[in-house]
Amino acid sequence: MSTTETMTRPVSVSPLHPARRLRRRRPWIVGTVLSLGAVATAFPFAWMIVSAVKPRRESMAYPPHVLPQHVTLEYFVQLMRQLDFGRYLVNTLAVVAISMVGLVLMAMAGYGFAKFTFRGKEPIFFLVLTTMMIPVQVTMIPTYLILNAVGLTNTLLGIAMPTLVSAFGVFMFRQFMTTIPTEVIEAARIDGAGEARIFGQIVLPMSRPILAVQVVLTFISGWNSFLWPLVIASDQNLYTLSVGIALLNQQVATNPSLQMAAAALMVVPVLVVFVVFQRHIVQGFALSGLK
Repeated sequence: MSTTETMTRPVSVSPLHPARRLRRRRPWIVGTVLSLGAVATAFPFAWMIVSAVKPRRESMAYPPHVLPQHVTLEYFVQLMRQLDFGRYLVNTLAVVAISMVGLVLMAMAGYGFAKFTFRGKEPIFFLVLTTMMIPVQVTMIPTYLILNAVGLTNTLLGIAMPTLVSAFGVFMFRQFMTTIPTEVIEAARIDGAGEARIFGQIVLPMSRPILAVQVVLTFISGWNSFLWPLVIASDQNLYTLSVGIALLNQQVATNPSLQMAAAALMVVPVLVVFVVFQRHIVQGFALSGLK
């Protein structure tokens, strides 16, 4: 066969193997499925935000309109001025601020379990972990009796005190602080630094990821507190946002826009805090050994 015939003969290309075609298409398939799941998950939240700025006649229209034809903020104003949600918001922020004090206490406990050796360390830590298995409803009555005996019922401090320290928070701090090099702490002690200075200037700055995790968890716990404030506070002026929304649902049953505005006021701050600390949260969970 001549060289010319060989060069002019068409080269046959073997079809791509089905397994290889599937591997090439897999990222597109996974991306499409995840995108559809994200849209389905985010739709209720988007509907809540859109409904909060709709007039009442649009929120009750049938068939419903996805986007508002007339945007209004009157229901947020009504919540703050007429329905006392401004006071509920201040109470919730105060409860969250008091709860943040517990971060230092849990960090101290976690640091002690991670870097100190003392008699009974393991049994005490085991007892701390066993409290995670006790439901909150079981300890609610004893906690109420204790706070009532010291005169802390119907106070914001009494609402926040049960959430100051949690076994899960101590466990998280302990798990993370075991990864801090002991040589750094020993070097600081040799240089004459006291334990308070080591904790405040070395341990806490190195524990920034787990602090971010606990800030978010503490914020969510204090922000969403409902049952305990309802039990310990008989004065409506001490109610939190979640209790206020429950009262609103009982008082106003024919205004979906007003209810959605209250729900948005409750949900949006939590979402903002999570987005701000998202990178630190992922890093904190990874370094603490919780996957």
